[in-house]
Amino acid sequence: MNDSLMTKTVSDRLRDAGAVVVGFADLAPLDETTRQGFPRAVSFAMPLSPSIVAGIAEGPTEAYAGEYSRLNSLLTQTAQDIAAFIETRGWRAQARPATGDWSTATLRAPFQHKTAATLAGLGWIGKCALLVTPDFGPAVRWASVLTDAPLLTGTPVVESRCGDCTACVDSCPGKACTGRNWRQGMPREGFWDPKACMAGMQKISMVRLGRSGICGMCIAACPFTQAYLKRALT
Repeated sequence: MNDSLMTKTVSDRLRDAGAVVVGFADLAPLDETTRQGFPRAVSFAMPLSPSIVAGIAEGPTEAYAGEYSRLNSLLTQTAQDIAAFIETRGWRAQARPATGDWSTATLRAPFQHKTAATLAGLGWIGKCALLVTPDFGPAVRWASVLTDAPLLTGTPVVESRCGDCTACVDSCPGKACTGRNWRQGMPREGFWDPKACMAGMQKISMVRLGRSGICGMCIAACPFTQAYLKRALT
């Protein structure tokens, strides 16, 4: 199977499974440890329910917690299915789960889905450190498949397209965002404080849900998310 056919086949399978954003990344800019011996990645996302996202402007809801969990499970299963398919074609592949494998010490996963997405040309890192897509904003969840399969890779996005917008900065309960725009290679601490984000998330989650968990307020605030909600709900 040649590069074009393999790329189309994987993309079609992902879209049939519910992915709305699909791309392929050349991992050459990453170090060997991060790449884990693989030269490319399949990057894909599924959308959060617009009606549920519309309800989290003031903080997380039980519906959002359920949607978050549902998508994570679906994404992880889909990544495993795609990895298995690639392996049946004679190539190596490793599914990376949607969430759950990040370090509590560093607040970082060994492989960053959003890094793969920027390298695939699917979006940029927003001021709240989430991946922003043109069509859905950050109102999506991500998974990845590392592989050596022959795939046509995208053109990386190397800088933010958020401009002077401060919607997510203003909405963050942890005041974790500095307001600076991301660019490729920039340490996250240069524009976002992960510990402040975690503290704010835990606080608002306790207030709204009675337990530590999730937030999502920056997702709802993003103008790209708002455009997605307007299209979907009107």
